[in-house]
Amino acid sequence: MDIIYVYTRKRSEFGRPCSFSDRPARVNVDIPPDPSMASGFVLRSPVDSCVQHASEMSEHEVNTERVEVESRGVNHVEGGWPKDINPQELEQTIRFRKKVEKDENYINTITRLGALMEHCIKQNNAINIYEEYFGEEEEEVEDEPPSAETINVISKLTSFFDVLLSKRDPNVPKRTATHLSWHPNTCKKLAVAYSSLEFQQNMRDMSFDSYIWDLENPNKPELVLKPSSPLVSLEYNPKDSHVLVGGCYNGQMAYWDTRKGGLPVEVSTVEFSHRDPVYGAIWLQSKTGTECFSASTDGQVLWWDIRKLSEPTESLVLDITRKGLLENALGAVTLEFEPTMPTKFMVGTEQGIVIACNHKAKTPLEKITSTYSGHHGPVYALARNPFYPKIFLTVGDWTARIWSEETKESSIMCTKYHLSYLTDGSWSPVRPAVFFTTRSDGTLDIWDFLFKQNDPSLSLKVCDEPLASLRLQDNGCVVGCGSELGTVTLLEISSGFCTLQRNEKNLVNAMFERETKREKILEARHREMRLKERARSEGQEMEAEERPAESPQDVLERTRREFLEVIEAELQRRAQAETQHPPSAFQEKDRTGKEAAAQGEESQLPTGKGEEEEE
Repeated sequence: MDIIYVYTRKRSEFGRPCSFSDRPARVNVDIPPDPSMASGFVLRSPVDSCVQHASEMSEHEVNTERVEVESRGVNHVEGGWPKDINPQELEQTIRFRKKVEKDENYINTITRLGALMEHCIKQNNAINIYEEYFGEEEEEVEDEPPSAETINVISKLTSFFDVLLSKRDPNVPKRTATHLSWHPNTCKKLAVAYSSLEFQQNMRDMSFDSYIWDLENPNKPELVLKPSSPLVSLEYNPKDSHVLVGGCYNGQMAYWDTRKGGLPVEVSTVEFSHRDPVYGAIWLQSKTGTECFSASTDGQVLWWDIRKLSEPTESLVLDITRKGLLENALGAVTLEFEPTMPTKFMVGTEQGIVIACNHKAKTPLEKITSTYSGHHGPVYALARNPFYPKIFLTVGDWTARIWSEETKESSIMCTKYHLSYLTDGSWSPVRPAVFFTTRSDGTLDIWDFLFKQNDPSLSLKVCDEPLASLRLQDNGCVVGCGSELGTVTLLEISSGFCTLQRNEKNLVNAMFERETKREKILEARHREMRLKERARSEGQEMEAEERPAESPQDVLERTRREFLEVIEAELQRRAQAETQHPPSAFQEKDRTGKEAAAQGEESQLPTGKGEEEEE
């Protein structure tokens, strides 16, 4: 093999990076065109060809087995008793305790443990690791746009999974989620009452069941409540979270203990119950925690004790004429009770009137204290402000109104008229100026009157069907909306709506007081105008009675005389004006023409027979 060329490089230059530099362009080869080759050129039609190279793929579907989750509860009872002692018998337990307390070992043990416990308590009291040293400083809330996020949707169809498995008709009639109630101790459970409120639309195979949902397992209701009639209202007992009370469509009252299953523990008798659906059922603040009261469109408010639910303990007829007649009573649609005002409650009626009542009044006629009228239709929601109980919210027709107990003739604030009906409303439990409303077009409105009063701060389209019910958690961050088709949507609102702003309470209080004062001034002015009008009308009536009846000829003569007096006064006024400001030639001519026209009108006025000839 012959070596043609040898490249030599120093060992130190091996691996050295290349060094590039700019240089002007130069021509290495230049081939000029050859005209003699043009004759050998062959024309050919252009041909387009496409080539695609892609890997072949296939789509497969896999349906995994459904995981069924079941919730189980454990009920802990008091233990440690001997077998011969029944813990439910109070006398046996007291006798056993006295016997043990007399034992010498018991006294020595308590003495020894007492000293140890005292040391631990003193040690804990020495330093409070949870003490907040800078509690007065307010956290600055970052400004973020108002928003709401759907965190869960509970559909009633999931509760009929067993129906689908048993090959029954899957087209179950839809029922409205008429009422929502959050668990008082934890926000993980929600009780929903389902019923169809359309008149004579209940089908024969329509279910009566209502449900308690566990939000951590929304595929299946935690408990199915089985009333004798569909539930219109349902409320947790704030003192005992295992007990619920419900108002039925047929007017009966029932209560459940979740530890005893889905059947009601006791139901009120039909003879002593309401005659119409029970739209409101609220627990009262009592020592026993077993008292509640209800309202219905039959015009009655009934008080109950679930220890004896067969008949009510007290009743009130909503007759605003204070005659106590049931045929004159107004039908109740909503009920309101504030625990901080245990003797007062309010009722919203079908006629758009809010009735304020006092439970502790001596006579039934004195229980109705005042009325507020301002809506053109039923009052679907009624709630007191949690920060200012004298201020309350009403929702009806196309508006939501804010009232003060001190002004009874009109509301102090009002929203705009919407294009669709408002169906429910509620105050925010953490902010005094924020409230929520639902509409029949499926929209949830969040109002912040401290920020904006003409339009809602946030409008959210929740669903296509009408929204029927609304309920907020105690922290004010999660709101539940029930629809006409039974779907419950849970929304988490932005922190701006559920965080108390700086100095907000003082600003809201000043706003409410200012509007209340303004309404009082307007009411006093309207009252004064009405009194003057009444006095004027009465005076005119008295004058008409004292004055003899005028003949048509006298009326005509009086009218003519008054007309001439007006013309004479006008001419005198113009003459005085001309003496002060002499007119020009054109104005003088115009004035002469007007006087001639006035004299011509005067000569054409009708008069009496003899008087016309004299004129």
